[in-house]
Amino acid sequence: MDLSAPGWHVLQGQAVWKPNAHRPELTGDILLATNVDGDFFVQFTKNPFPLVSAEVSDGRWQIISDTQAHTWRGHGHGPGRVSWFQLPVALAGGQPADSWQFTRPTPETWRLKNPRTGESLEGEFFQ
Repeated sequence: MDLSAPGWHVLQGQAVWKPNAHRPELTGDILLATNVDGDFFVQFTKNPFPLVSAEVSDGRWQIISDTQAHTWRGHGHGPGRVSWFQLPVALAGGQPADSWQFTRPTPETWRLKNPRTGESLEGEFFQ
């Protein structure tokens, strides 16, 4: 993806990700790029290493977990169980899938949580 192409809106910030109820929180940088077609790219990094990247483009989705050295791909909007696919939807005012809950504790911050799995993602963007 060329995030500098016309139509892309890029946000950068910091986030805390708790992958599930049994794993510790990870703090890192988050990048979210969205375009007018509904495509998006999300990347969570612990400098200098990317930990997770997720994208939806032209009706296809992909998620890359550098921590597990895996890549998953499919068609559609991405799996409902994956937080990285729910964040752009929630921030755009949409309803996240299934058990996900989205809140804005303050106007600058956001929190996405799945009480069933214990996964959470919270943070803020600086742009």
